[in-house]
Amino acid sequence: MRNKVLFSLSIAGIIIGIVSAYIYGIEKKPQPPLFRPASNPYAKGIYANGIIESYQTNGENVNIYPEVPGVVTKILVAEGQSVRRGTPLLVLDDSVQRATAEQQKSQAEAALAMLEELRAQPRKENLEVAKAQVDYASASLRSAQDQLDKQVKSYQLDPKSVSRNDLDNAENAVKVAKANLEVVTKQYELTKAGAWIYDIRNQEKQYDALSKAYSASSALLDKYVIKAPVDGVVLSINTSVGGLVSPQGSYDTYTQGFGPALVMGSPQTYIGLRCYVDEILVHRLPPVPRMEAKMFIRGTDISIPLEYVRVQPYVSPKIQLSNEKTERVDVRVLPVLFRFKKPENLSLYPGQLVDVYIGEK
Repeated sequence: MRNKVLFSLSIAGIIIGIVSAYIYGIEKKPQPPLFRPASNPYAKGIYANGIIESYQTNGENVNIYPEVPGVVTKILVAEGQSVRRGTPLLVLDDSVQRATAEQQKSQAEAALAMLEELRAQPRKENLEVAKAQVDYASASLRSAQDQLDKQVKSYQLDPKSVSRNDLDNAENAVKVAKANLEVVTKQYELTKAGAWIYDIRNQEKQYDALSKAYSASSALLDKYVIKAPVDGVVLSINTSVGGLVSPQGSYDTYTQGFGPALVMGSPQTYIGLRCYVDEILVHRLPPVPRMEAKMFIRGTDISIPLEYVRVQPYVSPKIQLSNEKTERVDVRVLPVLFRFKKPENLSLYPGQLVDVYIGEK
């Protein structure tokens, strides 16, 4: 009985194994692709990686770096917003620089006041005092001279009427009065002449230096408001209120590197496309008059014809998207730039990767 059960189980296992092998051996039909991979539309076309960017007559997107470091206190625009040249974009904390500018302004104003005081000399009140001192000295000289004349006449009439000591004192008093009159007269002339020209020139130089220092501080103060350098669209804001930005840019938490504080693009109808042709394919580029290219949007069956713009005539090392040069092999590429009109029913954004085929017309 036991042998019959084991024999039955063996037969059942064999049958199950045969059925399983048959089921797993049936070939399944592959799933249809969600989109057709980009195929070469040209007989001798070459492939290149492309990246969408704003269309510029030269350069790439407009990367904006602040000229001074500071903490962001205000963000005045939003991503995707169109702005005109000179529109304020970011405001940085300028409290220290503003205090410095105000201090230098006060110093320049004080230097100007001193210069005006020198130019306004002689002061009427000072001149009047100096004139009064001259009049007083003149009167004192006349008084001393009168006293001397009286004593001399008295001495001539009767030598015993005036002592020689009194006569000497009277003569000395006249000499002192003359000297005093000479001093106050010169002081009056000095006051009347006004400030020395060399003092005025020195003060002018000081005022000019302090004014320029204030102008420089004011110009630097304006740098704490980052403004749009051109008409365009704000593509990316890579900082936030309270974040620190510097001439090196702002710190990116994810890439752990520095990048531009803001990125702007052109508001024009055209969109730019920069593709990188491998150096081993550069010799296969067709002549410019016969060059033709198509762009294929990844993840779709959409292709867009491209219009040739220019070649950036410099073969440069290929870098990864993270901008970290970690490749072991020195692969070099030639940038070729195209443009196309912005589609009305398709959303495309700067920084988007696409496939590009370049061929001949």
